[in-house]
Amino acid sequence: MIIFLHLVIAIAIILFCILKLKLNTAIALVLGSLYMGIACGLDPVSTVNTVASGFGNLMTSLGLSVGFGVILGQLLSDSGAAKKIAHTMVSAVSSKYAMYALGATAFILSVPVFYDVTFVILVPLAIAMSKETKKPLHYTVGAIIIGAGAAHTLVPPTPNPLAAAEILHFDLGIMVGVGLLLGGVSAFLALKLYFLLMDRGFWNKETDETGVALYEENEQSEGKEPSFIASLFPVVLPVILILIGTIWGAVSESVPKLISFIADKNIALLLGVIAAYIISSVSMTKDEKDKSATEALKSCGIVLLITGAGGSFGAIISATGMADFIAQSISNISASPIVALLFAFVVAAVFRIALGSGTVASITTMTIMSSVAGTMGMHPVWIAIACLSGSLSCGHVNDSGFWVSTNLAGFTIKGGLKTYTLGNAFTAIFAMVFAMIGSLIF
Repeated sequence: MIIFLHLVIAIAIILFCILKLKLNTAIALVLGSLYMGIACGLDPVSTVNTVASGFGNLMTSLGLSVGFGVILGQLLSDSGAAKKIAHTMVSAVSSKYAMYALGATAFILSVPVFYDVTFVILVPLAIAMSKETKKPLHYTVGAIIIGAGAAHTLVPPTPNPLAAAEILHFDLGIMVGVGLLLGGVSAFLALKLYFLLMDRGFWNKETDETGVALYEENEQSEGKEPSFIASLFPVVLPVILILIGTIWGAVSESVPKLISFIADKNIALLLGVIAAYIISSVSMTKDEKDKSATEALKSCGIVLLITGAGGSFGAIISATGMADFIAQSISNISASPIVALLFAFVVAAVFRIALGSGTVASITTMTIMSSVAGTMGMHPVWIAIACLSGSLSCGHVNDSGFWVSTNLAGFTIKGGLKTYTLGNAFTAIFAMVFAMIGSLIF
């Protein structure tokens, strides 16, 4: 109980540093980590070493992968490939299913591209589709939010699901496959529920919209963007390579070295980046591609810093023995994996509400729950889904994604809560339900 008390105090320190002192999240996490380590009996030198090793160990696993993923997404955005994917997918279906196509497009784009970038790319398309289909803007914007939020949270190579396989010690290909399947199905069901709710008059134009949308669709220059197939290739190539390695290992006792090499997440994403460089040559010069990669690494730096600091906080939590204590406590309460998954979901949701960062919420919770899967005898991927879903469930006004979605769509805070917060909460609940079912079957 003393360790729990120190954890609460450490979280309070982190919140105070972020909300009151306006410090960077990474700095706040390190300060909270230092307090918890020393307060829980680790000597100062061991605490500092644990903070450093926690950061370094997570970066060893994720650094190159996240960096390559960000460059890949930036090149797709700057070359026009992302918009080509979006327009092709949406125009390929009838107006009846256009909003689902928009959600699917957001889902696909958010596999390699960060949520904020995906939203900025697709907002003009959402505005145009709203006018064409005679559907209010909150329908099309909600489709983007739900699709992009699901993929960004549940499908590698974004940092949260990428870290899950490392922290919980299971094959990344399993995270890719389960994330794609559960994320896609959960997003589809969330869209159905969201549209049904909006059809029932849940939206109030006077209180939920500012009346000012900041984006209008720009005309695309013909012939300068890559083709649809070429644009899609860098997205699906890393996914296919990682899945090949996982499937080969599942059906064969030994995996050829070549397959292990190309299925490694760093190599798979590197090949995806090379493919993105090649296809972007259609619309970009060498200098433009170099500038795009440089801009990507600028935004990547803060992501890696926060992710690594989350790893430091997690390492301190592990060093105090809290993870083992929680695993034992949960197993003493109930042998059912449902209890463990619900606990993980709630803890991650609380972290998300308090800190605003889905990355920090999921990484911290997965570290706390790292010993639970073995104790309960279930596959750790279900713990990962529960933690990730919880980190998606309660995004609100302390979350940058909330403000990007709300401001660019011309919604009020209330409108943002009805779209960004509620739409992602629907996805989180469905994914959590599937995790509970999966834990009982597999």
